[in-house]
Amino acid sequence: MTVTKEMPIEEIVQQYPQTVRVFLSHGLFCIGCAVARFESLEQGALAHGIDVEALVKDLNAVIEGEQAKEKND
Repeated sequence: MTVTKEMPIEEIVQQYPQTVRVFLSHGLFCIGCAVARFESLEQGALAHGIDVEALVKDLNAVIEGEQAKEKND
């Protein structure tokens, strides 16, 4: 599955815990707050002045890299 900007932040973190470092590197620290359950990735990024397209790209790169690693193991 590919991360989209419409997905709730909490759903992304629960399904792909390896994405936490990507959120933090982009300055999106609300991954553990109560609003993350309902707030979409786009809403969170825009509220914090973060480039949502770059964030989505980086999140998917980490997920795809992890999945490729698992296939090769």
